[in-house]
Amino acid sequence: MPQVYNWQLGRKMEYPYEERHPERQFAFVFNINRCIGCQTCSMSCKSTWTFSKGQEYMWWNNVETKPYGGYPQHWDVKTLQLLEEANPDGQVWDATQNGAQRPYGAFGGMTIFEAAQRRIGPEGPQRVLGYLPTDEEWRFPNIGEDTAKGQKGAALSFDREGVRLPEHKSWFFYLQRICNHCTYPACLAACPRKAIYKRPEDGIVLIDQERCRGYRKCVEACPYKKSMFRVTTRTSEKCVGCYPRIEGKEPLAKGAVWETRCMTACVGKIRLQGLVTIDPKTGGWADDPQNPLHFLVKKEKVALPLYPQFGTEPNGYYIPPRWVPRAYLRQMFGPGADEAVEKYSAPSRELLAVLQLFRAQQAVISRYDIKPGPKVFETTINGKPWALYNDTVIGYDDKGRELVRVTVEEPFLKRPGERPNSI
Repeated sequence: MPQVYNWQLGRKMEYPYEERHPERQFAFVFNINRCIGCQTCSMSCKSTWTFSKGQEYMWWNNVETKPYGGYPQHWDVKTLQLLEEANPDGQVWDATQNGAQRPYGAFGGMTIFEAAQRRIGPEGPQRVLGYLPTDEEWRFPNIGEDTAKGQKGAALSFDREGVRLPEHKSWFFYLQRICNHCTYPACLAACPRKAIYKRPEDGIVLIDQERCRGYRKCVEACPYKKSMFRVTTRTSEKCVGCYPRIEGKEPLAKGAVWETRCMTACVGKIRLQGLVTIDPKTGGWADDPQNPLHFLVKKEKVALPLYPQFGTEPNGYYIPPRWVPRAYLRQMFGPGADEAVEKYSAPSRELLAVLQLFRAQQAVISRYDIKPGPKVFETTINGKPWALYNDTVIGYDDKGRELVRVTVEEPFLKRPGERPNSI
């Protein structure tokens, strides 16, 4: 197989196709700490894209409760087990080998592309290590909702002494998932028809319905199980990144680049989506410090990829939940989890301002500026002094037009005395 560079793993890896990158890449950040599990995002996607016959069990966007939830059931556990079987005791990270091109250290294990070479089936070596979920596993998109992890040795029980940060003994969290529009998509690698492609202008991964013959190799290969088979058309379908909105074709947008439906519908303000410029020389993200996604992922390193050890270099990033045991977070988000949680627990002045841009505007925010404000609060976090400043953060679109202006402190609006209970 050709060798490609995966910056999330900090090394080169095997991939069926030569390295090639788009001009810009569709990417997003989800702040797990804010999610309330309302499923508004799931329903907005469902009502827009998957409301037709044969799509009943398709949830391109879903929110599942960890550690027991999953759609399809056990999607992550099963893939992790396959990797462990292919490379027992070898799926390890060396976090000490970090740097600009390997922010999380170096992954010494096998990806789903490399492990596939060891799994010889009737057809010979596979391109991608994966499995096909059963119909039963697809049937329950919200199974295990709000089911907490209890104390060790006492299943489904809560801690009677109470819990407090930094880690809870009884815990769960909501994991929001759409297609990651990976840099090295497993679905694309596995398709024998070459029906799957990345758009050169924005890196969105799509399935050509004219070429697809429904072999379900993409369903089997995708470790996140975000490619789904439609029985009525005998083809596979997946999240399309709401590409008409990215192209500025949303009627209300008047030509502006808008975020996806699931992003704009988010009640908890946990989502921020945009486009990052790709450096044509390195294939990685170009240096763009005023892009909020670049700041969160590259500079502050508070947003991390989901299961980077799979090797697909997903372009979806998560701010990990700060109450969950660190070992669980390290398995899910890699060795950067500890640093990300600490930075979010005591956010820098710039981070606190950038967090206000989440769901502040439907249009994609390409650049931000921060106007300093007065100090309004002081405290101590983890034994260190911390101060809150009421800064103003301004978001701009890709043409430099101002989109939104918000302050760190939300303003209080007091009703006049004569209308205290009016709506």
